[in-house]
Amino acid sequence: MYKIDLNCDLGESFGAYKMGMDDEILQFVTSANIACGFHAGDPSVMRKTVRAALDKGVKIGAHPGLPDLAGFGRRNINISPQEAYDIVVYQIGALDGFMKAEGERMQHVKPHGALYNMAAKNAQLAEAIAEAVYKVDPNLILFGLSGSELIKAGEKIGIRTASEVFADRTYQHDGTLTPRSQSNALINDPLEATNQVIRIVKEGKVMSQQGIEVPLVADTVCIHGDGPHALTFANQIRKLLEASDVSVQAILDK
Repeated sequence: MYKIDLNCDLGESFGAYKMGMDDEILQFVTSANIACGFHAGDPSVMRKTVRAALDKGVKIGAHPGLPDLAGFGRRNINISPQEAYDIVVYQIGALDGFMKAEGERMQHVKPHGALYNMAAKNAQLAEAIAEAVYKVDPNLILFGLSGSELIKAGEKIGIRTASEVFADRTYQHDGTLTPRSQSNALINDPLEATNQVIRIVKEGKVMSQQGIEVPLVADTVCIHGDGPHALTFANQIRKLLEASDVSVQAILDK
């Protein structure tokens, strides 16, 4: 039987907070990437999201981003590898405090947005992020774009990695995600997204926007929690994966 983890970016709110869709989507995913305050989230949101994920038996990871609240961490910022190391260590530490307060440990770290995409191509940034994860806790799993410099950096430093693919994003011929600035970056049809995921998981490849089949390794699938169809995607993808002989389970449970 095929196995895959379903992850979602959560806790990306501020202030007076209601779990809302976060609480609902936790029914379908197996791993949660919780914002650590730089691109989204705040201490109260982090605490509530950690508690909600634990209540649902969902594994938890830190979701560190660039210091860019106004741009939701999706704007490229020219930071040095040392700065990348520092902000990742800082944000992992913030979430780790809430995990320890609950008597639990984190499963993974997944960079957010522009930091994630920059590290997919920039080996120096990728190595700084991998080193930050390793130095904080070498038992943490580093999530990164399948085939990216981030996955290579994690393997190089000796930590476990999880190659990530996306349900609701399109791909370029080099295996990178289509930039959000382009009109064809997002997949808005839940059935199309599900079929893409099943093909990646079972066949190890995806059709790029250039009509070229790109090989991909898939350990975990991301469903964006801020998308208009996130809940529908999560529900449908979970059901159809299991109906297609794919077991959905967290990385640590594999």
